[in-house]
Amino acid sequence: MESVNAEEFTVEAVERALQQLYYDPDMGKKNVAQKWLTQAQASPQAWHFCWALLRSDKVPEIQFFGASTLHAKISRHWSDLPTGQLDSLRSQLIAQVGQFASGPKMVLTRLCVALASLILHVLPETWPTAVPDLLCAFQTGEGVTEADGQARCLALLEILAVLPEELQSSRIAASRRSQLRSALAVEWSSVCSLLQQLLQRADTPCGVRERVMRCVSSWLTLDIALKDSEGLLQSCFALLKESELFDMAVETIVSIISQPDCQRFADSLLKVVPQVLGLQEQLKKAVQDGDMETSHGICRIAVALGETHCRTLLEQVDHWQGFQALVSMIMSCTGTPGRYPVDETSSSLTLTFWYTLQDEVTSLDAERQTLYLQIYRPVYFQLVDVLLQKACFPRDEDYATWSADDKEQFRTYRVDISDTLMYVFELLGPELLRNLYDKLGTLLTDTTHPSSWQDIEALLFGFQSIAETVDVSYSDVIPGLIGLIPLITANNIQLAETIMFTIGSLAEWLADHPVMLASVLPVVLHGLSNPDLSVSCVSALKRICRECRHDLHLHASDIIAVSQAVLVKEIHKSPQCMWIMQALGFLLSALPSEEILGKLLSLVTPHIQQLEKLANELPSSANKLPTIHILGLLSNLFSTFDLNKQSERLEVMRPVQTQPRNNNPVVVVLQQAFPLIQTVLNKWLNEPEVVEAVCAVFEKSLKTLIHEFAPLVTQLCELIGQIFSAYPQASALDLTRQLVHIFGCEKDHFTPITALLELITNITMSIFQLGSRDHPDVVESFMQLHAQVLRRKSELYLSDHLDIKAVFYCGILSFKFPETPTLKATCLLFTELISHCEDVPAVRELLQDDGKLLLQTLLEAIGGQCPRGLAEHYAEVLFSVSRNCPSVLSLWLREALLPPGFPSSHLTAENKEHFCQQILREQASKRRMKDIVKEFALLSRGLEGTEYTASY
Repeated sequence: MESVNAEEFTVEAVERALQQLYYDPDMGKKNVAQKWLTQAQASPQAWHFCWALLRSDKVPEIQFFGASTLHAKISRHWSDLPTGQLDSLRSQLIAQVGQFASGPKMVLTRLCVALASLILHVLPETWPTAVPDLLCAFQTGEGVTEADGQARCLALLEILAVLPEELQSSRIAASRRSQLRSALAVEWSSVCSLLQQLLQRADTPCGVRERVMRCVSSWLTLDIALKDSEGLLQSCFALLKESELFDMAVETIVSIISQPDCQRFADSLLKVVPQVLGLQEQLKKAVQDGDMETSHGICRIAVALGETHCRTLLEQVDHWQGFQALVSMIMSCTGTPGRYPVDETSSSLTLTFWYTLQDEVTSLDAERQTLYLQIYRPVYFQLVDVLLQKACFPRDEDYATWSADDKEQFRTYRVDISDTLMYVFELLGPELLRNLYDKLGTLLTDTTHPSSWQDIEALLFGFQSIAETVDVSYSDVIPGLIGLIPLITANNIQLAETIMFTIGSLAEWLADHPVMLASVLPVVLHGLSNPDLSVSCVSALKRICRECRHDLHLHASDIIAVSQAVLVKEIHKSPQCMWIMQALGFLLSALPSEEILGKLLSLVTPHIQQLEKLANELPSSANKLPTIHILGLLSNLFSTFDLNKQSERLEVMRPVQTQPRNNNPVVVVLQQAFPLIQTVLNKWLNEPEVVEAVCAVFEKSLKTLIHEFAPLVTQLCELIGQIFSAYPQASALDLTRQLVHIFGCEKDHFTPITALLELITNITMSIFQLGSRDHPDVVESFMQLHAQVLRRKSELYLSDHLDIKAVFYCGILSFKFPETPTLKATCLLFTELISHCEDVPAVRELLQDDGKLLLQTLLEAIGGQCPRGLAEHYAEVLFSVSRNCPSVLSLWLREALLPPGFPSSHLTAENKEHFCQQILREQASKRRMKDIVKEFALLSRGLEGTEYTASY
């Protein structure tokens, strides 16, 4: 079967191949059979053997292959149909559908799809009456006399259902697709009449009605107008009373009323409103009976109508009461009794409706907006009450029985409610905060009606949702809220968490009202020792320390003491410990200068001592993570320890001449800890994670200290050299890039930075010689480093010991890497390198000798499988060549493109010459250069003029 001639595509051979495909246990033989059968389907003989495979004496698997072959021939090989065979093919296919009307279902479906494909080939020119002919044939029994009435009906419905689906899935030109869509849509009235009759007849079986509704959904893809489906829609509403058809009826109704085009038919939409409102009794009963499926379905219908056509219905001002009743119905869905998602699943469907209604009301003209705001502002206040009730946690004993999945769904649901409340605030404004505050005050102070923690938590959740993203600085209720928080007995984790998140959301307000810090800070510090409040409490502390740092002097000792205690006791997980250190960095950097060093040393000393202890142990998996953890604590502390901001603030407050200060406290700590860090590195040089953590300590310090890091530059250069010599890592290169960025232009540091750059370049060259493919991150960082050098301090390239040729050839090799970030970094390097061809003699000589090689490599990259987004980076390099080396570009470009088939066999000599002329002309517009290169890349891949072009 591996080398079969065309003459051998016989019925018998196909059956043997199918037997092998379905039943042979050998996967190799199955694959051979699959390949052969694909060839058989593509052969001209398939037009003949497919009918033999459909004979009634064949097993269903063979019949299915026959039907699939028929569809494949019609859909993909239509031009192979023998002349004069169309009428015969059509009549045979209709007859086969009739014969298989009673099954097997899989064969019938494939035959129906084949018939649909045939119709799409010949409609409307050759067979303009295709749909009426089918309606007539299958209703009168022509060609299907052996099938009973129900089977004939189901077969017809199957054809009608797959016809629009086949149009959607077929590869057809847009103009032809539009023509077919219109031709089919014309037949909707006759199809709709049949479907409506079947739905309304009392004796129509349930299965037939389901198939009818599938047909409706399928034909809706043809943009059928709502006014042409009113009767069908009414019939579907009637089917909502039948439980076995309920789900299908819901899907069909939602499909019909969700058509955006319905907005053109306001009169038809207004007829739908009372039909939807008529479902309220059924909805009420479903809620009472705990019938979640029914309430969910009716809710979907109400929301689909309200959300899709909100604008249109609002504009019918004379019918405002009907729409208001629909809004009330949706409100009842939002407030469905029970807990989401355990008792009900409907309320979540409604949330987007409230966004839509708010947007539409506020975008109306002034007169109608005034009218509707009078109606709907009270509705939105009611909505807030409903949402906060839905956001309430269940009773503790009930919540304990929920699954992890239920709890996660509830958490997500509360996030959605939070977003909705934030949006609603834009409509209701400060009055909403006042409303929430009054209710919270009543709950906390009314001793005659004890309140549950759930009610208190929900109101705080409402405050926090709004304060998280909205500026509440002008609200007059926030001081009262801050005063109420200490009155809350947080004897529940969920309530305590919400208190913390609420305090955190008010951090910016507290910065403007620092006198209130004394009320809430003890709450946060008390919660810091509770591991169950880790995320919320630490987050609140960090936000307060960041926003209120300049007003925390009186509280600093308490914050540091409590934080240090929880860090030493390891109460929190590593990420939260890092947040605590960031918080302390903000805090310490804002203290009076005479206090900073002492407090900083007292904070870091226990951790330094622990690191020293670990450094004296033999490296093992047990002490690796603790080592990384302590280095992480230091880097996070230093990342927010910024005395420059403190100095700027003092200059604004007291613009007088200040005395130059001593070494930055972070520098003092790093100088003291440097020998220990050296010891740690010596033990862990071959562990990338530890080396990365060490580099992070210095990188974070560099970013905040900037030029104050100067006393450590020489030592750090030596340390990086040690790291890179032992085990080249991207983190060491990134740290070097940071050094070049800050200190590259300073004479005092020229020598150590130059020596480090030379060492790194030599080592990286050896990596390329040994095989750099396994180190794309190192290559990427190396390219970025040299690009930074050329941008910040190109004088470093004047060094006799820096092998610039090595850098160049490393870049050429890097163009072969598949990783996009590496290629982008390589383009950046060459763009910078070429721009210095005049002021750096070594670069000029290098380009004179090897510029053509660079251009060849670049063209090969552009003409190969150039990923989307990279073409413009290659264009940057070409633009730099065009701007800086115009005299030799013409020669290089034409010589590079001379070989036939380079850089792609899709390119003609005319394509190449046109490209050369465009490149040589373009020295002004970088955007135009990018377009030229993108066009050339598409031509090289044979993709110009395809759909791919638009997204390239």
